[in-house]
Amino acid sequence: MVSYAVYKVIHLTGVLMVYLALGGVTLHVINGGGKDYSWRKPIAMTHGIGLFLALLGGFGLLARLGIVQGIFPTWVFAKLAIWTVFAVMVSVLMRKKSWAKSIWFITLFLGGFAAYLAGSKPF
Repeated sequence: MVSYAVYKVIHLTGVLMVYLALGGVTLHVINGGGKDYSWRKPIAMTHGIGLFLALLGGFGLLARLGIVQGIFPTWVFAKLAIWTVFAVMVSVLMRKKSWAKSIWFITLFLGGFAAYLAGSKPF
């Protein structure tokens, strides 16, 4: 059985990987970069693996807290919605380059809101 602490490390490592990838792509696009760049595959892999680890660790944490029995609380659905936004952000950045500066700040806001939801479990 995996402990709460291990799931937390997995979850936070995934979150850090997602932020690393999103920050790199966002900065690349803000500086005028296009779809073809040498680090495209490693960044995509970091993003995808990070999303998986964040989801795996998050559900592991929910299991350790005893929350996965029955219907999820609303804050869990809100965090899943934020996770979904993070999942599509790289594609959006490459298609809508004019949104890059806004996405930079949206990413910060959503990360802070996700942390608030996890810490306080308000609803």
